[in-house]
Amino acid sequence: MEDQTKRLGSHPATRPAATDRGTGWPFGRWWEGASALTPQAEPGDFIAAFARNPMLTSIDKIWNANPLHKVVPIDWAAIAYALRVVWLRTLVRPDRAIAIAAEFNVNALRSAANAWSDATMRWWGESQDATAAKRDSDGDKRFAAPEWRDNPAFSMLKDLYLLASESLLRIVARDGANDDEEQRINFHLRQFISAMSPSLMLFGNPVALRRAVESGGASLADGLRNLLDDVQAGRLSMVDATAFAPGRNLALTPGKVVHRNRLLELIQYSPATAETHAIPILILPPWINKFYILDMQPKNSMVKHLVDQGFTVFMASWKNPDASMEDIAIEDYMRLGPLEACDVIREITGQAAINVMGYCIAGTLLAMTLAWLAAKQDRRFNAATFIVSLQDFSKVGDTAVFADESAVDLIEQQMLQRGYLDSREMSNMFNLLRPNDLIWSNVVNNYLLGQAPPAFDLLYWNSDGTRMARAAHSWYLRNTYLENNLIQPNKVRLDGETLDLRRIELDVYAVGAEKDHIVPWEGAWRITQLLGGAVRFVLVSSGHIAGIINPPGGKGAYWVNRSATPAGSADQWRDAAVQRKGSWWVDWDGWLAKRSGGRAAPPRMGSATHPALNDAPGSFVLEK
Repeated sequence: MEDQTKRLGSHPATRPAATDRGTGWPFGRWWEGASALTPQAEPGDFIAAFARNPMLTSIDKIWNANPLHKVVPIDWAAIAYALRVVWLRTLVRPDRAIAIAAEFNVNALRSAANAWSDATMRWWGESQDATAAKRDSDGDKRFAAPEWRDNPAFSMLKDLYLLASESLLRIVARDGANDDEEQRINFHLRQFISAMSPSLMLFGNPVALRRAVESGGASLADGLRNLLDDVQAGRLSMVDATAFAPGRNLALTPGKVVHRNRLLELIQYSPATAETHAIPILILPPWINKFYILDMQPKNSMVKHLVDQGFTVFMASWKNPDASMEDIAIEDYMRLGPLEACDVIREITGQAAINVMGYCIAGTLLAMTLAWLAAKQDRRFNAATFIVSLQDFSKVGDTAVFADESAVDLIEQQMLQRGYLDSREMSNMFNLLRPNDLIWSNVVNNYLLGQAPPAFDLLYWNSDGTRMARAAHSWYLRNTYLENNLIQPNKVRLDGETLDLRRIELDVYAVGAEKDHIVPWEGAWRITQLLGGAVRFVLVSSGHIAGIINPPGGKGAYWVNRSATPAGSADQWRDAAVQRKGSWWVDWDGWLAKRSGGRAAPPRMGSATHPALNDAPGSFVLEK
């Protein structure tokens, strides 16, 4: 079995050194160093005293010997370390632990009394009290079934689990602590809490029990079959992979590939209106997944929406790197990406300057490109849009757990062996940021309920990941997550020019997502303070994907702030913002139209210099 030290989910900072495994039974050194701890002990003291305990290595070995470790990417060694920290803090602060335990007992008794009281009232046909209504409206999808409310046994089980989870996090919490180690401990404790949910056990899940009875046990047989299939495939099935395919029912907006180089195919979309805006827009999607997140089905395609509004749209479809591309550098992504694509678009359309949009990591690349162009006083871009994109990496949420020095060293070792970072490693990391939604809900659906994975277009795209080119990805991790160099004027040098984001003076539209686990919206907002031009920032509801792919006519909302006084912080901006119902696409349409020139006959599809090579969505998007 592949050693856990070769997986992104395994965090070296929370594991013993591979060369210091100790001897004897795994628990043999459990108490070693405990006598040195005092009530004033800091996290570093715990690490120094216990990080080399061979128990963690043994947990690594046991879990990696289990074929489920490839299906469920949980780092049990890191969880064991976090639980040990909880235990040690109960030793150095017993008064705090006793107080929390006493409060838990009181709340548990109250919960049990409420559960049976509610059941008795329902038996007599009376309505629930306010406490039961509150428990029923906590919004946790794991406990949405009526049995979690109506059955006193399941109601008590749920409440005890939630109370115990809260107590565990309170025990480990330190007043005023906000360092990286505390973040790691809390992250892995939350992973443990999610993994211990009663909804993940057959006899603790009323829906699974009901389905097993109704199906005569067939659901259990189907669940076992699904589990064996996933173990054989080495991954957790999250979506019906046969339900979608680019060019069949995704990425259907008509267009032509008009340029291809080593890193991208450039797609020009066919006009849908008699006249179009003169200035075209180039869309740069992230290269972590395929481009068609912005051209899903016609009902939720951003590309189709823009074309229908009279915009001339070009899309970059990135190459899925292999080992032969390991030396591709971040400068190559800049030259062969936005710069070369811009030259092609200007030649086809005859425009001196074009508009551009960068999504997520492509927005970071776009910021670097614009700063590089500003240093050369090159104005080939007219206006820019940044979608859930970071330039300041000082606060990246739980993503930081996977991006410290030791984690980046591990990733670089993986890439040196392969020439790239496998897409599954990236997928595991992002899934762990939302384990209940992206991991455990699928475990319940596939194995306990015995159901097939859902046919959901966004989940299909999410599973269609790409590899990361070694040199470019290493540069990106070190200059962003580790050193945060982009916000330091002239610290980064690309192709002979130093970068200073303050030199970017074109008009900018920026979007953050309220519930984004990958790019916290406060980080996306920071662009308003980093650039030299006017920035219109919009906050959208939902998360990194669902908040962005939200066409008109659906649910959702967004916030805008028209205050003439620049906000000094993200919280100040939010306090002064006003909510608007509907899709933020409509707001962006108006902003973009004002910067896209008048309407005229659409430009030709391709040109003599850049003829159409094949139909959209092209060939790169189909590569595995």
